This record gives sequence, structure tokens and C-alpha cells, in this order.
Amino acid sequence: MELRELSDQVEIRSESYGRHFGVERTPEWMMLKLNEEVGELTRAFLIRTGQSRDHGFNVEDADDILGEEMADVFAHVLLLARHHGVDLEAEVKKKWL
Repeated sequence: MELRELSDQVEIRSESYGRHFGVERTPEWMMLKLNEEVGELTRAFLIRTGQSRDHGFNVEDADDILGEEMADVFAHVLLLARHHGVDLEAEVKKKWL
């Protein structure tokens, strides 16, 4: 799947989330939601690397949660970029490649 297509699918899912939970997906909400997800990724990372109590998760659970939280962060970066008209593929090529 191309990044643009993935972004389109994430947008559809996020719009549905907003409607379902009555959330106005403002630019501020998008940034705060991204930060929330980064916090959850940090927690998962700390659990997985043994730097936090395990919260009842075994290693396999921690691996799954770490992957899920990475996906959440990535999806919210896609949403934020889309909202601000940022071509992430072009920006990654320019800055990283």
C-alpha cells in the first residue's frame, strides 16, 4: 500500500472515530492525540525493556502492545501531516535520503 493510500484510510478511520465519540478533530486535538499516543508508546517501551513494572503483561503481550502503539503514533503523524498539507514521503526523501 502506498503512503498516500494509507493516509486516506487512516483519515477515514479517524473521521469515524470522531463521529462515534463526538470528538472535534481540531489541529490542537490532533497534536494532543499524537502526544497521548507517544506517551502510550513510551509506556509500552518501558514495559518491554524491563524499565517499568509489567502491568500484568508478559513479554509476548508487551511485544504486541509495543507494535500497536508504534502503529498509533505513525497513524497520528499521518493525520497531522495530512491536515497541514505536508507531503511526508517528499519530506522523508528530502531530509533522510
